[in-house]
Amino acid sequence: MASQQDVAWPVRRDLFGVRVSVTRYDEVVQLVCEAAENGVGALVDFMPVHLLTVVAGDEDVRAKLDDFSIIAPDGQPVRWALNKLYNANLTDRVYGPELMRRLCGEAARRGMPIYLYGGTEDVLAKLAEKLLAWFPALKIAGAESPPFRKLSGEEDAAAVERINRSGAKLVFLGIGSPKQEVFAHQHRNDIQAVKLCVGAAFDFHAGVKKMAPAWMQKRGLEWLFRLTQEPKRLWKRYLVANSTFVFLYAREVLRRKLKPKAAAAEMPDAVVAEVA
Repeated sequence: MASQQDVAWPVRRDLFGVRVSVTRYDEVVQLVCEAAENGVGALVDFMPVHLLTVVAGDEDVRAKLDDFSIIAPDGQPVRWALNKLYNANLTDRVYGPELMRRLCGEAARRGMPIYLYGGTEDVLAKLAEKLLAWFPALKIAGAESPPFRKLSGEEDAAAVERINRSGAKLVFLGIGSPKQEVFAHQHRNDIQAVKLCVGAAFDFHAGVKKMAPAWMQKRGLEWLFRLTQEPKRLWKRYLVANSTFVFLYAREVLRRKLKPKAAAAEMPDAVVAEVA
């Protein structure tokens, strides 16, 4: 059986302490499916601005994400930062809900069973109905709504056993961040499938929550659309996250501009003249 080290995962670049993958939709789909078919229990996450700012300040979660195979640039500003700071030349982000839809289509084509873990019973029923309407050949090996609380040891072990017994090759986790990232990392060796943290994708595809129009997504304004949908719940999140991201980005740009000057200031005059 292959291991994560046997797969040529996309290169990752440091964004404010978080190592984000320089990758595209087609590459993620291909690598995830190959890993799933070869029994590699890879870990995949999607990094929007909000999660990036949370993880940047959480050393424990950051360390866990270092073990992930792919941390895709989910937010447009995250993609823009990779392009600006590392010349990544990414033409689009890798949005969790869209990647889930593409993966389900490829899983249906390849005959790979999937497992849905998260959401409410109502959301799961609507999600399964929508996925099967899109991809009639898709095999949904299992779907469960875990309790909205910390699982006991027995409950956790039973969930892992159900997932493994189902024979699923792809496990979509929709239990919120950073809870789903912690769950995926905790079971990186226990769950014998590729684990994908797709967050709100369950609600979007089930039709419980509206997805931002394409023009707003393209311009990095998805946060504004979601804020208009749930202002009381999300205003503080986006106020803090967006402000923090702008601060971290501006600080990094400034640091890079000053770095050559600082290095030159430390050189002997003769060396500076020679370099010049």
